[in-house]
Amino acid sequence: MQEESWRPDAIDTTVPSVARMYDYYLGGSDNYESDRIASEELLKQVPSTKVLAVNNRRFLQRVVRVLAQDYGIRQFVDHGSGLPTQDNVHQVAQAVDPTSRVVYVDNDPIVLAYGRALLDENERTAVIQADMRDTDEIFGHEETKRLIDFSQPVAALFVSVLHCIPDQSDPAALVRRVAERLVPGSFLVVCQLVSDRPEIRQYVTDFMDQATGGHWGRVREQEEVAGYLDGLEVLEPGLVEVSTWRPDNDLAPVQATDEWLEWGGVARIG
Repeated sequence: MQEESWRPDAIDTTVPSVARMYDYYLGGSDNYESDRIASEELLKQVPSTKVLAVNNRRFLQRVVRVLAQDYGIRQFVDHGSGLPTQDNVHQVAQAVDPTSRVVYVDNDPIVLAYGRALLDENERTAVIQADMRDTDEIFGHEETKRLIDFSQPVAALFVSVLHCIPDQSDPAALVRRVAERLVPGSFLVVCQLVSDRPEIRQYVTDFMDQATGGHWGRVREQEEVAGYLDGLEVLEPGLVEVSTWRPDNDLAPVQATDEWLEWGGVARIG
């Protein structure tokens, strides 16, 4: 999609947004009544959703810190970044090295508005409005080219967004397209909602598809997510429920229920 300047009429506040629902679950204030109603309705059927969102955010922060501290990554492209909150990717990465550079990508116009307001004074960070499926547009965007040197290792993040992509858009193919553009030593971070309970997969998929006006994909199974990283070196501890991916300590919160999980991990491009 083509980027456009944010306008109030670019946002339909009557239709829930995945980014704004996520913001609501994280305790943010950048959401509307439609988002809150949809979020609460989903909680009635899948009560672990709020805890899952919090654990997913902590996973993102751990991954970025580990890649920056232990693997020397200084460039990040965050696909489907959502609304800015506390300890964003650039804040975690730049706490390790202030020269770290981050490009946030999202197709929600409110993300563009709030993101740019937050990042106006951070010259090593940018937010662009684009469909995360449009790899050519993202990689060719002037802000991406300004900040990201693709001759050097990059971490491409797909954190809790691939379930927003319908099967006909082939999320596995999207991940492969991005991987093919990255040099050895780069990383892919992927996780998405999965469930081994068919009734949960069907309910959530139908609910979110209807709530968002068709702007959603599907709750999938673990084997499908594993296929996103075929042929790549998956870092320890492998593909897991994300609260168990290199927790900070033994007291770190673990997903308490198995209705559905945020499942994924990190792979290195050799």
